Amino acid sequence: MRFYTNQHRYYCGVDLHARSMYVCVLGRNGEPVVHRKLECDPDAFLRLIKPFRKDVVVAVECLFCWYWVADLCADQGIPFVLGHALYMKAIHGGKTKNDKIDSYKIAFLLRGGNLPQAYVYPRDMRATRDLLRRRLFFVRKRGELLAHIQNTNTQYHLDPFEKRIDQARNRDGLLEHFEDEDVQMSMAANMALIDSYDETIAELELFLEQRVKVHDAATFYLLRSIPGIGKILSLTIIYEIHEISRFPSVGQFLSYGRLVAGSRESDGKRKGSGGRKMGNAHLKWAFSEAAALYLRGNPLGQKYFTRLEKKHGKGKALSLLAIKLGRAVYFMLCRHVPFDPKRFVRT
Repeated sequence: MRFYTNQHRYYCGVDLHARSMYVCVLGRNGEPVVHRKLECDPDAFLRLIKPFRKDVVVAVECLFCWYWVADLCADQGIPFVLGHALYMKAIHGGKTKNDKIDSYKIAFLLRGGNLPQAYVYPRDMRATRDLLRRRLFFVRKRGELLAHIQNTNTQYHLDPFEKRIDQARNRDGLLEHFEDEDVQMSMAANMALIDSYDETIAELELFLEQRVKVHDAATFYLLRSIPGIGKILSLTIIYEIHEISRFPSVGQFLSYGRLVAGSRESDGKRKGSGGRKMGNAHLKWAFSEAAALYLRGNPLGQKYFTRLEKKHGKGKALSLLAIKLGRAVYFMLCRHVPFDPKRFVRT
């Protein structure tokens, strides 16, 4: 957890919504000099904080609509802090909660150096990252449609499909597999949507591959030197990390990727672990997939995994493999060196 500790003359806390914002500006003595509600208008916001522009910092809680405030502050040369929503318990845990109180608490935490920071993703790659996440959303919807076809086949106790229906060439004659006309109509609707998703996903992947060559082609090809990490996983790792230098240690990187759990201790007694859902879910997915794909057609990796499996069991062995892949990626990006298969499996 990182806190913003720089000192300023004025501290501006913003409780931001889609159409409105509540702004609180505190002086060094902690007394509000401005506390009012505004429409989400850049010009109105700049007019409000104009008397304090010489030395003011702006803080906003990490919600879906923070992009425009961060970009506005960057253009105007105003320091901007993005508050980490999961760590801001002082806001969410109060007995009374409203926009006016929340904006004051954000400004007060900022003034006291107690505002937990989230990463302000830069605008030049932000839209590409969001597009990559959108592609994953479409892939999952496509998977739901394929699962519905399989479940319907099981529901009517029909023979299993001879080939994988996720491939378009294997879906010819699929409707004739079902006898009921209503079921055929349902399957036809599924197949029409799947065909549309296939076309859209292919276009997105081609576009994303072109974009990453503009943003960071060297890292894209460096990551693909790891067995099992292909085009999509490389894209995910690049755009979810952005810059590996923002993680001072490999432990912080693994924690951000949800690859390790936190610990809870008090008075020397361990009280379990927590925070498993704190971090980046997309990196967790990428390294979990990479761990499974790493073993395909990789005798050296399979031999190493067998040793892990005998000691820890299959489930934990896959988790340990994902963690080790995360460590490998961290040091590869820090040192700009390709993957070394023999060094990776060395005990």
